[in-house]
Amino acid sequence: MQSIRFLTVFLTVIFFALYAAAQPGLAEFREVRKEVNTWYYNFSDLAFVIGAVCGLLGGLRVYSNWQSGKHHIDAQVMGWFFSCLFLSLVGAALKALFGVN
Repeated sequence: MQSIRFLTVFLTVIFFALYAAAQPGLAEFREVRKEVNTWYYNFSDLAFVIGAVCGLLGGLRVYSNWQSGKHHIDAQVMGWFFSCLFLSLVGAALKALFGVN
C-alpha cells in the first residue's frame, strides 16, 4: 500500500517537473521581444516628431492669442507643456516596461 502511494507521488512529481520544463511559447516570447526592441526606436522617434509638431502648433496658437490681445494664456501654455512632457514620459515608461536596451 505504501509503495503504491510512493510510486503515485513519485510519478506525479516527475510529471509536473517535465511539464514545467517544457512550457510552450517561450520561443515566441523571445521573438516578440526582439521585434519590440527593433520597432521601439522607430515608434519612439515617431512620438517625438508628433510631439514636436503639436508643440509648434500649440506655440503658434498661443502666439496668435497673445497677439490678438488675450493675455490670459497660462492655461494654454501649461496644457501644451504638459502634453509634451507626457509624450516624453510615456516613451521612458514604455522603454522600461518592454526592457528595451
